Amino acid sequence: MSTREKVLWVVAGIAIVVYALFPVGWIVSLSLKSSDDIANGQFLPTALSWENYEQILVGDAAELFLPALRNSFGIVLIATFIACVLSMFAAYAIARLDFTGKKLILSTALAVAIFPVISIVTPLFNLWRQIGLYDTWPGLIIPYLSLTLPLSIWTMSAFFREIPWEMEQAAQVDGATTWQAFRKVIVPLATPGVFTTAIIAFFIAWNDFAYGISLTSTSASRPVPAALGLFSGASQFESPNGPIAAAAVIVTIPVVVLVLIFQRRIVAGLTNGAVKG
Repeated sequence: MSTREKVLWVVAGIAIVVYALFPVGWIVSLSLKSSDDIANGQFLPTALSWENYEQILVGDAAELFLPALRNSFGIVLIATFIACVLSMFAAYAIARLDFTGKKLILSTALAVAIFPVISIVTPLFNLWRQIGLYDTWPGLIIPYLSLTLPLSIWTMSAFFREIPWEMEQAAQVDGATTWQAFRKVIVPLATPGVFTTAIIAFFIAWNDFAYGISLTSTSASRPVPAALGLFSGASQFESPNGPIAAAAVIVTIPVVVLVLIFQRRIVAGLTNGAVKG
């Protein structure tokens, strides 16, 4: 590339990064402002203040935020684990076995993944109230599986197709059973894809708001996105922008940590099968 093209690419890259990170920087800045400093219209706080974090961790909002944070971790991790395990078996069957309706299964999974959640919240609310799953962990884990499982099956089946069939056959020739070949050969080779699928499923469940606000009513199972919508100010005339921003920063930290820890596996999983040979 010429010098002019390099400069244009650098400028475009910087513009994209600034555009993407500006909302994040604004939320972080808002969380570090005092209540008197929030409405000044400036991007940076005039003086760093930790009162918003104190309010959600040890203050009045702690009773609402901390149980919701615990619920989110527990519910989302369980839903992600179940989705990954079930999608591994389903993806293996789709990739390795010949049976009628494979394309129909994948098409149905994709259709369920893009199905509007808001259209089934009300029937699910009524059903959960009748069978006793309303405001419980299983009452959120099951709907979260409807969000994470279809996309996990679709994503992981692509990884299983790229694993050489001969390696599993060689293990079976050496005396391994089908289950042993799957557990000791196929699963280790599919690890990048499993990690990628798990991260995507975790993000989808972690960010859900519709199910969390509709299928819970107390802190027994209310997740963080729903709890953020219930924050209130010191009075009816005060908006809790600072505490909400501080809670949003804390909620974002687990996502950032997961991406940083598993960055190489995620990249390996996303690029798996992109180049043959």
